[in-house]
Amino acid sequence: MPNEQATSTIYRPHALVDPLPVILRPGVPANPTELRLERGSCIVGSGSQAALVMDSPTVSRAHAELTLVPEGVQVKDLGSRNGTFYLGQRIDSAILAPGTRILLGDAPLTIELDTGYLAPEGAPPKASSFRGMVGSSPAMRALFAMISRLDGSLVPCLVRGESGVGKELVTRAIHEGSRVSSGPFVPLNCGGVSRELVQSALFGHRRGAFTGAVEARKGAFAAADGGSLFLDEIGELPLEVQPALLRALETGEIVRLGEDTPRKVHVRVIAATHRDLAAWVREGKFRQDLYYRLAVVTLPIPSLRDRPDDVPTLARLFARQEGASDLDEDVIDELSHRDFPGNVRELRNAVLAYLALGTLGSGAPLSASGQLDAGGFPALRFDVPYLEQRDALVDAFTRRYTEALLERTRGNQTEAARIAGLDRTYFGRLLTKLTRPR
Repeated sequence: MPNEQATSTIYRPHALVDPLPVILRPGVPANPTELRLERGSCIVGSGSQAALVMDSPTVSRAHAELTLVPEGVQVKDLGSRNGTFYLGQRIDSAILAPGTRILLGDAPLTIELDTGYLAPEGAPPKASSFRGMVGSSPAMRALFAMISRLDGSLVPCLVRGESGVGKELVTRAIHEGSRVSSGPFVPLNCGGVSRELVQSALFGHRRGAFTGAVEARKGAFAAADGGSLFLDEIGELPLEVQPALLRALETGEIVRLGEDTPRKVHVRVIAATHRDLAAWVREGKFRQDLYYRLAVVTLPIPSLRDRPDDVPTLARLFARQEGASDLDEDVIDELSHRDFPGNVRELRNAVLAYLALGTLGSGAPLSASGQLDAGGFPALRFDVPYLEQRDALVDAFTRRYTEALLERTRGNQTEAARIAGLDRTYFGRLLTKLTRPR
């Protein structure tokens, strides 16, 4: 074991917010058998002064220095005799995400995230809102605490949850607390891009790279350079494209279609899915190496049925966003007794339907303030201009229709446009209008 004097010279305090701690697990006999690195740097080697002493003839006395950084761990070879290797390439210095393995000579060393650090300490604080998310239930408070502990880090995250739980809100909250929060936040729905164009959507292409490429395209990675890239529904990414994404994550380089020269990008990737990707890996539907590269940190989002106490708060919030002062207690009571398989998205649609039509979708009006006439239309009001009433009704219908349609097509906008009988470009503009912040 290293003595106190040696330890004090090996570890250095890290400025600002400390990156997430990691655990170093050697694949050869070592002392200690594993090492938790929670700040600064440590020396790994075969000499007694190293913080992690590895028993291997291919490991130099002071072989490599490992330093915590926001992206994970910076590995610097210290002039070792047999070299330090990552992905079969000898490296002098590289920044690696947790979940990767390096070789010190022939001796393997795995860098793993210390996931125990993310567990909330004691009861999470009672907060009703956090970076645009709303909820005071224990499940949501625990989620808020996990996201808070990610602040300052740039490690890849996988957000898991059913459709409609608010995965994009969670990813935006992660981005907001990161060290690239001043950079762009670029979302890309992997299920909403055709198989033929998904690689171009990710990495871009030059003009003339393929039939129909009349203009050059930047690609999501380049657009997110210096910020965060949100890959929604990552489980829908075609298998043939997954190796290219893995290379981009491991090297920090992209190659546009039709080009040979790689381009460096600095992007924090956050992926999301409603699928059980671990099961898909076992079934051969998703690459195991890509899964482990994306799921360094996994954040599960609770479904709305698992946090019914949040329903009244959310319903009243959606009503206020639409200009209503409040909802009647009988409306809140009805909403509180529903299961909402579509989660928060379905709850919001129900509130919008009530405000526009006076019903929550059961066919019967819920209060005198929202009565339907004999023809099933909202009660006519003569204190509100005609165009305002008409536009509110059309907007509510359009929102419900498009969201339900995308739910049916699992986010595939091309298929949704086909079913709706709309031009794909027009459908995209319609979605942009509906999702624009109000």
